[in-house]
Amino acid sequence: DYCKRYYSLKKGILKNTQGLETMTWADRNASINIGTSSESYTWNEAVDIVKAGYEKFSPTMAGLFQEMVDEKRIDVPAQNGKRGGAYCSSSYGHGPFQLLNFTGTQRDVATLAHESGHGAHFMLSYKQGILQFHPPLTLAETASIFGEMIVFRDLLAKAPSDEDRLAMLMGKIDDIINSVVRQCGFDAFEEKVHSGRAAGTLTPDEMTEAWQETMVAYYGPEGEVFDSYADTSHLWTYVSHFHNVPFYVYSYAFADLVVGSLYGVYQKTPDGFEEKLLELLGAGGVKGFREALEPFGLDPADPVFWKDSIDAHLGSLMEEAETLAAKLGLSEAK
Repeated sequence: DYCKRYYSLKKGILKNTQGLETMTWADRNASINIGTSSESYTWNEAVDIVKAGYEKFSPTMAGLFQEMVDEKRIDVPAQNGKRGGAYCSSSYGHGPFQLLNFTGTQRDVATLAHESGHGAHFMLSYKQGILQFHPPLTLAETASIFGEMIVFRDLLAKAPSDEDRLAMLMGKIDDIINSVVRQCGFDAFEEKVHSGRAAGTLTPDEMTEAWQETMVAYYGPEGEVFDSYADTSHLWTYVSHFHNVPFYVYSYAFADLVVGSLYGVYQKTPDGFEEKLLELLGAGGVKGFREALEPFGLDPADPVFWKDSIDAHLGSLMEEAETLAAKLGLSEAK
């Protein structure tokens, strides 16, 4: 169980590096403050890093990225009055356009790689026309997450110390678990609520009970990994997707695991990968999910597909983090 393994590892690291005494739910995304790197990146350096990363798996997409930069389709700086986060607008016929809040951090470089993947995806699929260029949710994050993973690996290889490398790995695993395990937990909670509603009206207390049952199912009972689940009973109330787009959350987990499988294919057989990837991205919404993945030798109807995916996407990072933490003497509470 990667989730429990990870949070057990993180608990030990936080105890050894930051004096954590009790692991609560609020600590799960805490940064690992070790390492010596205070490196920041200029915009031009970030562009060079992302372009080099894209060149590795698709010179065509690297060219599309450079086109977005040259045509000034990226609103780069963080400034007053600008909405936080990052976004890529498809803007059929005129786009794409990216909105960033670039301040030079490693995360900002990864965000540029991610949003540029969306942009390249749109540019490749515009040929399908305004009604069919947009990819389905199951494939919409393919280019973005794949590009982000390649760039992360490049930055990881350049980390100046084992401490910096471990901090980067832990941050990346945080992101993957939040995108996969957490979203699957959300989906399970929704299923409980909708199934219960079929039998009659649900009270807030019954919904809270469903939420707490889901937390235990996905993260273990209180005391196993997390010492306390205090103040978590009503967290279900803040997730807007539950109210606005029921079961939307599955798409985050789905997309991350699809990219995990594709990344596994790329690592094993990089030759010919770009041609297949460009065909998938260029199809927009024309091809079904199974049809789109068939050229890669992947069958999402086979349960092995999902196991191999999470092993490739999360398992390899977990093994690296566990090995580094043990080497540094940080993996268990002292």
